[in-house]
Amino acid sequence: MKRNRVNIVTLGCSKNTVDSQKLMRQLAAGGYSVTAGSADPADIVIINTCGFINDAKEESVDTIIRYAEAIRREGHGRLFVMGCLVERYRNELQHELPEVDGWFGVNRPQEIISRLGLAYREELTGERVITGPAHYAYLKVSEGCERTCAFCAIPDIRGRYISAPLEKLVEEARLLASQGVKELILIAQDLTLYGTDLYGRQMLPELVRRLAELDSLEWIRLHYLYPAGFPMEILEIMQENPKICRYIDIPVQHISDKVLKMMRREHDSAGTKRLLADIRRILPDAAVRTTVIAGHPGETEKEYRELLEFIGEYRFDRLGAFRYSHEENTHGALNYKDTIPERTKERRVAGIMKLQQEISAARNASMTGKVIKVIIDRREGLFHVGRSQHDSPEVDQEILVRAAGKIEPGTFADVKITGSTEYDLYAEILQ
Repeated sequence: MKRNRVNIVTLGCSKNTVDSQKLMRQLAAGGYSVTAGSADPADIVIINTCGFINDAKEESVDTIIRYAEAIRREGHGRLFVMGCLVERYRNELQHELPEVDGWFGVNRPQEIISRLGLAYREELTGERVITGPAHYAYLKVSEGCERTCAFCAIPDIRGRYISAPLEKLVEEARLLASQGVKELILIAQDLTLYGTDLYGRQMLPELVRRLAELDSLEWIRLHYLYPAGFPMEILEIMQENPKICRYIDIPVQHISDKVLKMMRREHDSAGTKRLLADIRRILPDAAVRTTVIAGHPGETEKEYRELLEFIGEYRFDRLGAFRYSHEENTHGALNYKDTIPERTKERRVAGIMKLQQEISAARNASMTGKVIKVIIDRREGLFHVGRSQHDSPEVDQEILVRAAGKIEPGTFADVKITGSTEYDLYAEILQ
């Protein structure tokens, strides 16, 4: 008997990827044939949407329309939509897109499973179908967020911060390792708070230590450490254990006290600078990644120049800059006037990225002649494409290794850096 085909299309962040992979495991266990991101409509299409910023919202709506039209052309199939966009705009979406057969917000896998005629299997909660490269995977350690940043809608979409039990995370990591995962990337809206709701204290250091005991994991990477309350013990663990990538992802967003206050961030300029100096002192070879927002209400040319000077002085290894825009129902949208012209915002973002391009070019040039360890992700033309412990997949630079025979994805290799551009390195395999 032919099994119903389910195509799950995932948009947005790595947290959505984890949600989709776990849903795929439930459906596969129930007898469905599952695929990820196929262009074909299939019997059932489930779109996991993002609703965080305008570009992501537009992509989600465009994807829904595209698959709805494909199903109509085929003359059969059902379309379900889940995730953050639905959580924010369910009523509007139902009115505008009546061709969708079902709408599900965040954290509703049981409802989707039930709609498809299956019983949700609790014993499979930590299991998933790995999509994409099989040698790395994301481990989502919590849901939601307790912070009240003026520009962010995540608490409204995802709810309050809820940590996953430590033992369940260790077991989930063990299952991923048994499937061939070599690099585990810990994700949350805020890793800093992990465990405070369940155990009354920060448990990220304990979790990382437990995960490092899994022999088949070679790299453990941490994403999104909030500056306020930063767990300094993590730096000691990175010093002691080479499995923990020396990679600090810490979104500072701004350095002006005036702007930070309007952003409702829980850190100030002096504390941020002390923390970053401590990181450089304790782990001088760590890559520090951050994000900043340009054009937030309250940012004049004076505060923008202050931010530029700070970036030039600290010289982040990795940096992303975003243009501010109001998000519905956030503190910023409800309480501030967005008076900065869009052209001014764009100019400020461009100025930040031009400076960062110069910093990155100089940092990369200084790598020429050095030998580093990389993990190979894939083959592209004449090169194997890899990453160092300082580079996270999809968001950071890559290392283009001159092909020397076949190298399987997931292979670790020592390479010598032979050249560079602003955002990539070139290398050759050491014989």
